[in-house]
Amino acid sequence: MAGPIEQFEIKSLFHIAEVGGHDISFTNSSVFMIVTVAIASLFLILSTRRRGLVPNRAQSAAEIIYEFVSKTLRENAGEHGMRFFPLVFSLFMFILVANLIGMFPYAFTVTSHISVTFALAALVFLTVTIYGLVKHGFGFLRLFMPSGVPLVLAPIIIPIEVVSYISRPVSHSVRLFAVMLAGHITLKVFAGFVVSLSGFGALGMLGAVMPLMMTVALTGLELLMSVIQAYIFTMLTCMYLNDALHPSH
Repeated sequence: MAGPIEQFEIKSLFHIAEVGGHDISFTNSSVFMIVTVAIASLFLILSTRRRGLVPNRAQSAAEIIYEFVSKTLRENAGEHGMRFFPLVFSLFMFILVANLIGMFPYAFTVTSHISVTFALAALVFLTVTIYGLVKHGFGFLRLFMPSGVPLVLAPIIIPIEVVSYISRPVSHSVRLFAVMLAGHITLKVFAGFVVSLSGFGALGMLGAVMPLMMTVALTGLELLMSVIQAYIFTMLTCMYLNDALHPSH
């Protein structure tokens, strides 16, 4: 039986090129990222095709997701933050669908790799930084000196705020990566206990009841965390975008 770590192994499907001594290949991770985008796109296109005044279930689900993301963005970044809605909505849909796909047997969870989550977090970081500098110029640097803080504390506060700002992509990406990685490893371990104990006859099958119950419970928990982590990543994105829109607050 495969170990709990092997489910995260990236496998090359075919070679594309070699750049600077680095192999560029199309991998199983690439496949599932394409599948994630395809499923999310097809769901939104097909569910909103009718645009009925009385929506069916699929259209209702799409509208609920749309309203949920727009409400989260407005609450955290204000009405001006809606100019970033396409970015925020795309991130939410990609992470949510990728997390849910990873719950299927033999599927690959792309959000369990730090390279993927860091790329998403870096996209948010660069968007906030570039927009903030273009929009406010040097006024964006007021973000590192919160209003109301005495100037005498500036030599202490500013370095702390700068380090905190630079570390955002790390904390933003590690949170999603760590939760998905740990959850899938735990689920795999308990599922492995069920299979292993079942091989010891009737007594073993009796002993496998508890790991089986834990596996079912963990599956439900992982489904819940798949949604929650997509929401947390989106909410933090909205909060960071608020800094680009209102750096002096």
